[in-house]
Amino acid sequence: MRIPVDPSTSRRFSPPSSSLQAVPGKMNDVSPVGAQQEAAAAAAVPRLRPHDNRTMVEIIADHPAELVRTDSPNFLCSVLPSHWRCNKTLPVAFKVVALGDVPDGTVVTVMAGNDENYSAELRNASAVMKNQVARFNDLRFVGRSGRGKSFTLTITVFTNPPQVATYHRAIKVTVDGPREPRNPRQSQSSPPWSYEQPYTPYLSQMTSPSIHSTTPLSSTRATGLPGHLKKKKNNKTELGF
Repeated sequence: MRIPVDPSTSRRFSPPSSSLQAVPGKMNDVSPVGAQQEAAAAAAVPRLRPHDNRTMVEIIADHPAELVRTDSPNFLCSVLPSHWRCNKTLPVAFKVVALGDVPDGTVVTVMAGNDENYSAELRNASAVMKNQVARFNDLRFVGRSGRGKSFTLTITVFTNPPQVATYHRAIKVTVDGPREPRNPRQSQSSPPWSYEQPYTPYLSQMTSPSIHSTTPLSSTRATGLPGHLKKKKNNKTELGF
């Protein structure tokens, strides 16, 4: 038995048109120029060295109180003293450590500033990267940060493109530098004598004459009278006066 089919409700499959073809360079095809640009962009971004899988926390743990992290995940730097005197050599040479591949010979500079002194004067503020470390030779802060304020360090690594790292509240620089804390319990230097002792021995030392000569005193100097007056006095004593 054959079932009649209504031609109005039937669907026909239409083959794809030969005019619709894949446009080269849009979906499937990849141009060699675009591939080269992507490879160059990937090479410009420094990556972590494959032979060094250590994290930033592990590196800082190996150098306690020496390195501090910056706001960039690719760079560490030396810890600076919280307060220092201007134009004075730092206790430890300032260093910038790169966690990514930075070519040797790359210039690294340091700038310091805050809202009061936006560009402080520095000396020896440039170094060259060698073995992923840039060591600054005698970095000095000449400009002052202001009363109660600290400098923020801006570290620029001149790769292609340049990379910038910031060290916030790095160091406070003043004219006098840090002062030693005062000890209120420190007693003043006491005098050579006690206030409870009498002043008699000290006064006797001041009033008693010192005789340096070893020659005996003459009779005149001993009595304080001339010789003829002394004889008259002796005669009166013998006569009973």
